[in-house]
Amino acid sequence: MSTTETPKQFGINAAVTVSLADRLADLGGIAPSRVRASPPPGSATLADLIETQRTDDTLCELVDGTLVEKPMGWQESLLAMVLVRWLGNFLESHPMGVVTGPDGTTRLFGNTVRAADVAFFSWERMPNGKLPTEPVPELVPDFVVEVLSVSNTRGEMARKRREYFQAGVRLVWMVDPQTRTVAVFTDAESCRVAVQEETIDGRDVLPGWTVDLVKLFGELDGCKG
Repeated sequence: MSTTETPKQFGINAAVTVSLADRLADLGGIAPSRVRASPPPGSATLADLIETQRTDDTLCELVDGTLVEKPMGWQESLLAMVLVRWLGNFLESHPMGVVTGPDGTTRLFGNTVRAADVAFFSWERMPNGKLPTEPVPELVPDFVVEVLSVSNTRGEMARKRREYFQAGVRLVWMVDPQTRTVAVFTDAESCRVAVQEETIDGRDVLPGWTVDLVKLFGELDGCKG
Protein backbone atom coordinates (compact mmCIF):
# COMPACT_ATOMS: atom_id res chain seq x y z
CA MET A 1 0.00 0.00 0.00
CA SER A 2 1.28 3.47 -0.84
CA THR A 3 2.01 5.64 2.19
CA THR A 4 -0.02 8.41 0.58
CA GLU A 5 -3.22 6.39 0.97
CA THR A 6 -5.30 6.55 4.12
CA PRO A 7 -6.84 3.22 5.16
CA LYS A 8 -10.57 3.86 5.18
CA GLN A 9 -11.17 1.62 8.21
CA PHE A 10 -9.20 3.95 10.46
CA GLY A 11 -10.86 6.90 12.06
CA ILE A 12 -13.37 9.54 11.25
CA ASN A 13 -13.05 11.46 8.00
CA ALA A 14 -11.33 14.68 9.02
CA ALA A 15 -13.63 16.64 6.72
CA VAL A 16 -16.71 15.58 8.71
CA THR A 17 -17.71 17.76 11.67
CA VAL A 18 -17.88 15.61 14.80
CA SER A 19 -18.10 16.25 18.52
CA LEU A 20 -15.06 16.08 20.76
CA ALA A 21 -16.57 12.96 22.32
CA ASP A 22 -16.70 11.31 18.90
CA ARG A 23 -13.11 12.33 18.21
CA LEU A 24 -11.89 10.95 21.55
CA ALA A 25 -13.74 7.68 21.01
CA ASP A 26 -12.23 7.39 17.55
CA LEU A 27 -8.77 7.94 19.01
CA GLY A 28 -9.30 5.02 21.37
CA GLY A 29 -10.94 6.64 24.36
CA ILE A 30 -7.94 8.73 25.36
CA ALA A 31 -8.10 11.57 27.89
CA PRO A 32 -9.19 14.97 26.50
CA SER A 33 -6.08 16.55 28.03
CA ARG A 34 -3.94 14.74 25.45
CA VAL A 35 -5.68 16.33 22.45
CA ARG A 36 -4.37 19.70 21.28
CA ALA A 37 -7.15 22.24 20.78
CA SER A 38 -5.10 24.27 18.30
CA PRO A 39 -5.29 23.60 15.43
CA PRO A 40 -8.85 22.33 15.94
CA PRO A 41 -9.00 18.51 16.06
CA GLY A 42 -9.41 17.14 12.55
CA SER A 43 -7.76 20.11 10.85
CA ALA A 44 -4.10 19.72 11.83
CA THR A 45 -1.53 19.11 9.11
CA LEU A 46 1.98 17.74 8.87
CA ALA A 47 3.24 21.35 8.86
CA ASP A 48 1.45 21.92 12.18
CA LEU A 49 3.13 18.86 13.67
CA ILE A 50 6.56 19.98 12.48
CA GLU A 51 5.98 23.45 13.96
CA THR A 52 4.96 21.84 17.26
CA GLN A 53 8.16 19.81 17.25
CA ARG A 54 10.16 22.98 16.65
CA THR A 55 8.57 25.10 19.36
CA ASP A 56 7.29 22.69 22.02
CA ASP A 57 8.96 20.12 24.25
CA THR A 58 5.85 17.90 24.23
CA LEU A 59 5.99 14.97 21.83
CA CYS A 60 2.91 14.74 19.62
CA GLU A 61 1.58 12.37 16.98
CA LEU A 62 -0.73 13.31 14.12
CA VAL A 63 -3.81 11.09 13.92
CA ASP A 64 -6.52 11.82 11.35
CA GLY A 65 -5.63 15.50 11.41
CA THR A 66 -5.53 15.68 15.21
CA LEU A 67 -2.45 16.49 17.29
CA VAL A 68 -2.31 13.98 20.13
CA GLU A 69 0.24 14.24 22.91
CA LYS A 70 2.24 11.07 23.40
CA PRO A 71 2.71 10.32 27.10
CA MET A 72 5.91 8.75 28.35
CA GLY A 73 6.93 8.36 31.95
CA TRP A 74 10.42 7.94 33.33
CA GLN A 75 10.34 4.14 33.51
CA GLU A 76 8.86 3.85 30.03
CA SER A 77 11.63 6.07 28.67
CA LEU A 78 14.25 3.97 30.46
CA LEU A 79 13.01 0.71 28.93
CA ALA A 80 12.73 2.26 25.48
CA MET A 81 16.27 3.61 25.59
CA VAL A 82 17.66 0.30 26.88
CA LEU A 83 16.10 -1.42 23.86
CA VAL A 84 17.40 1.29 21.53
CA ARG A 85 20.90 0.79 22.95
CA TRP A 86 20.78 -3.01 22.73
CA LEU A 87 19.40 -2.96 19.20
CA GLY A 88 21.87 -0.29 18.15
CA ASN A 89 24.74 -2.40 19.48
CA PHE A 90 23.43 -5.39 17.55
CA LEU A 91 23.16 -3.39 14.34
CA GLU A 92 26.79 -2.30 14.61
CA SER A 93 27.85 -5.87 13.88
CA HIS A 94 24.76 -6.76 11.80
CA PRO A 95 24.26 -3.73 9.51
CA MET A 96 20.67 -4.45 8.53
CA GLY A 97 19.35 -0.93 9.06
CA VAL A 98 18.94 1.78 11.69
CA VAL A 99 17.04 2.27 14.95
CA THR A 100 15.26 5.37 16.25
CA GLY A 101 13.83 6.35 19.63
CA PRO A 102 10.58 7.92 20.86
CA ASP A 103 11.00 11.24 19.04
CA GLY A 104 11.63 9.61 15.66
CA THR A 105 8.31 10.51 14.05
CA THR A 106 7.45 9.05 10.64
CA ARG A 107 4.47 9.42 8.36
CA LEU A 108 2.74 6.07 7.93
CA PHE A 109 0.09 7.20 5.46
CA GLY A 110 -2.17 10.14 4.67
CA ASN A 111 -2.52 12.48 7.63
CA THR A 112 -1.22 10.00 10.21
CA VAL A 113 2.21 10.33 11.82
CA ARG A 114 3.35 8.03 14.61
CA ALA A 115 6.33 8.06 16.95
CA ALA A 116 7.09 4.51 18.08
CA ASP A 117 9.14 4.26 21.27
CA VAL A 118 11.60 2.08 19.34
CA ALA A 119 11.59 1.62 15.57
CA PHE A 120 13.83 -0.40 13.26
CA PHE A 121 14.09 0.51 9.57
CA SER A 122 15.85 -1.87 7.21
CA TRP A 123 18.07 -0.42 4.51
CA GLU A 124 15.70 -1.88 1.93
CA ARG A 125 13.03 0.57 3.06
CA MET A 126 15.23 3.63 2.77
CA PRO A 127 14.68 5.73 -0.38
CA ASN A 128 17.61 4.83 -2.66
CA GLY A 129 19.26 3.16 0.33
CA LYS A 130 19.93 6.52 1.99
CA LEU A 131 18.77 8.05 5.26
CA PRO A 132 15.95 10.58 4.83
CA THR A 133 16.64 14.23 5.57
CA GLU A 134 13.07 15.42 6.25
CA PRO A 135 12.05 16.12 9.87
CA VAL A 136 9.12 13.70 9.43
CA PRO A 137 9.94 11.30 6.60
CA GLU A 138 7.37 9.21 4.76
CA LEU A 139 8.84 5.95 5.99
CA VAL A 140 7.38 2.76 7.49
CA PRO A 141 9.40 0.77 10.05
CA ASP A 142 9.89 -2.98 9.80
CA PHE A 143 9.65 -3.36 13.59
CA VAL A 144 8.25 -1.18 16.37
CA VAL A 145 8.14 -1.29 20.15
CA GLU A 146 5.56 0.57 22.21
CA VAL A 147 6.19 0.79 25.96
CA LEU A 148 2.81 1.15 27.62
CA SER A 149 2.10 4.15 29.83
CA VAL A 150 -0.70 4.34 32.38
CA SER A 151 -2.59 6.83 30.18
CA ASN A 152 -2.57 4.52 27.16
CA THR A 153 -5.94 2.84 26.56
CA ARG A 154 -6.64 -0.55 24.99
CA GLY A 155 -8.50 1.17 22.16
CA GLU A 156 -5.64 3.53 21.46
CA MET A 157 -3.06 0.75 21.27
CA ALA A 158 -5.35 -1.46 19.17
CA ARG A 159 -5.72 1.39 16.69
CA LYS A 160 -1.95 1.89 16.61
CA ARG A 161 -1.42 -1.79 15.83
CA ARG A 162 -3.94 -1.69 13.00
CA GLU A 163 -2.22 1.35 11.52
CA TYR A 164 1.23 -0.16 11.87
CA PHE A 165 0.36 -3.41 10.15
CA GLN A 166 -1.77 -1.75 7.47
CA ALA A 167 1.18 0.52 6.67
CA GLY A 168 3.56 -2.43 6.36
CA VAL A 169 5.18 -2.95 9.78
CA ARG A 170 6.11 -6.62 10.17
CA LEU A 171 6.55 -7.05 13.91
CA VAL A 172 5.22 -5.15 16.94
CA TRP A 173 6.15 -5.53 20.60
CA MET A 174 4.01 -3.98 23.31
CA VAL A 175 6.02 -3.80 26.52
CA ASP A 176 4.07 -3.54 29.78
CA PRO A 177 6.23 -2.34 32.69
CA GLN A 178 3.41 -2.96 35.17
CA THR A 179 3.00 -6.68 34.44
CA ARG A 180 6.55 -7.10 33.14
CA THR A 181 5.33 -8.81 30.00
CA VAL A 182 5.74 -8.25 26.27
CA ALA A 183 2.91 -8.90 23.81
CA VAL A 184 4.45 -9.97 20.49
CA PHE A 185 2.27 -9.23 17.45
CA THR A 186 2.80 -10.46 13.91
CA ASP A 187 -0.58 -9.07 12.86
CA ALA A 188 -2.93 -6.53 14.38
CA GLU A 189 -4.95 -8.94 16.50
CA SER A 190 -2.96 -12.10 17.18
CA CYS A 191 -0.29 -12.07 19.84
CA ARG A 192 1.76 -14.19 22.17
CA VAL A 193 2.40 -12.76 25.61
CA ALA A 194 5.94 -13.39 26.81
CA VAL A 195 6.50 -13.30 30.58
CA GLN A 196 9.53 -11.99 32.43
CA GLU A 197 11.30 -15.35 32.58
CA GLU A 198 11.48 -15.64 28.78
CA THR A 199 13.84 -14.56 26.04
CA ILE A 200 12.25 -13.20 22.87
CA ASP A 201 13.77 -12.57 19.47
CA GLY A 202 13.43 -10.45 16.38
CA ARG A 203 12.15 -13.37 14.27
CA ASP A 204 12.81 -13.02 10.56
CA VAL A 205 12.72 -9.21 10.84
CA LEU A 206 15.87 -9.07 12.99
CA PRO A 207 17.34 -12.57 12.83
CA GLY A 208 19.83 -13.20 15.61
CA TRP A 209 18.68 -10.39 17.92
CA THR A 210 17.37 -11.58 21.29
CA VAL A 211 16.14 -9.85 24.43
CA ASP A 212 16.31 -11.47 27.85
CA LEU A 213 13.23 -10.12 29.63
CA VAL A 214 14.72 -10.80 33.06
CA LYS A 215 17.55 -8.48 32.12
CA LEU A 216 15.26 -5.92 30.47
CA PHE A 217 12.79 -5.57 33.34
CA GLY A 218 15.63 -5.89 35.82
CA GLU A 219 16.67 -2.43 34.63
CA LEU A 220 13.69 -1.14 36.61
CA ASP A 221 15.21 -2.56 39.80
CA GLY A 222 18.71 -1.19 39.25
CA CYS A 223 20.55 0.65 41.96
CA LYS A 224 24.10 1.92 42.41
CA GLY A 225 26.56 -0.38 44.13
